[in-house]
Amino acid sequence: MTEKQYQKTGGYIAWHGYQSFKPDEVTPEQCHEIGLKLAREMWGDKYQIIVATHLDKGHLHNHFCFNSVSYLDGSKYNYSKLEQKRLREVSDRLCREYSLSVIENPKKAPSRPLYLDEKNGKPTRYNVYREDLREAINGSRDLQHMMKYLADKGYEVDFSGSHWKMKLPQYKHFTRLDTLDERLTPDFIRSCLGGTSRYGNHKARISYSPHMPEQYKNAWKPHQKTTGILALYYYWCYQLGIFPKDTDYKPTSPLMKEELRKLDEITAQVRYMSKHNISTLSDLHADREKNQTEMNKLIDYRQHLRNKVRRATPAEKETLRAEKQDVTERITEFRKRLKYADGIEKRSAHIDNCLDQIHDTMENQRPNRQKQPVKTDRRREESLR
Repeated sequence: MTEKQYQKTGGYIAWHGYQSFKPDEVTPEQCHEIGLKLAREMWGDKYQIIVATHLDKGHLHNHFCFNSVSYLDGSKYNYSKLEQKRLREVSDRLCREYSLSVIENPKKAPSRPLYLDEKNGKPTRYNVYREDLREAINGSRDLQHMMKYLADKGYEVDFSGSHWKMKLPQYKHFTRLDTLDERLTPDFIRSCLGGTSRYGNHKARISYSPHMPEQYKNAWKPHQKTTGILALYYYWCYQLGIFPKDTDYKPTSPLMKEELRKLDEITAQVRYMSKHNISTLSDLHADREKNQTEMNKLIDYRQHLRNKVRRATPAEKETLRAEKQDVTERITEFRKRLKYADGIEKRSAHIDNCLDQIHDTMENQRPNRQKQPVKTDRRREESLR
């Protein structure tokens, strides 16, 4: 009603926010009371708002849902950086008034899909880092071999200063180890070295699929742009352990392990290429050009229908609108196809790049294979868990 009154029915209809509390620190009644106070102070004098207190998780939390248009003057709500800061400050002040804890040094939260994948143990970047870091710590009897283990896996490391860092080559910024786990300080890592390496340092291992069919073995060559993209995708699926079904092979390269998080996207793109007989980059470009041409024709025709609707009788309008809806659905389908084509071209280049990096990492290890490991004192330490 408010949006119609002020003729602001476009854009966001409503805004949603939430406020969470530390587990077992607040009662449901206090949680709701604080939520109401926060809502009144932030939005209550201008916007229609609902406050809902949820008890379904391990922590109590409030949800706020409010109209994007003010009932007072019709202004649209703008969730600016200044407004974010004000929301955090008001929430923290109210929590302190109730002697509740607040986050003193807030960090940027990950996106919800990434957060859920992290929580469920999927191979996100940080989970892959944690797994390889655990292997490096437990399998190395001294810091020198730990750094070599990570380098042989393809990582870049920076163990200077009080915050040690690591990253894969495709990322611009390093990740602090104590971001992965707050326990991972230099002193703690040193105390945990060699948890499972009592008889020598473990070597980093990067494996390729033993199940690669003969027809795909030459689908990729180092540092050459691959034009046979369907064969490249199949090659990649075998290296990731997606094919064959029920294989016991698992990739050991961190670049490959992280790709498994995108399993659904990869398999959908393979299906699209198979369905539309796309084997090469030339096929993909032709498919995209054809879809773009067809979509442009439909967009022009839809505009023609819109013009006819304006001049049509009430009875004709219903038929024309139904036809326009059908055209819109066909346009949507073409847009999906174009999105697939763009995604496939980008991913094929990404696969080439990943395989080149893995190849280079393995090549860099070759001169070091004949070197004798540095002797270290045997130490009995507890493994990192």
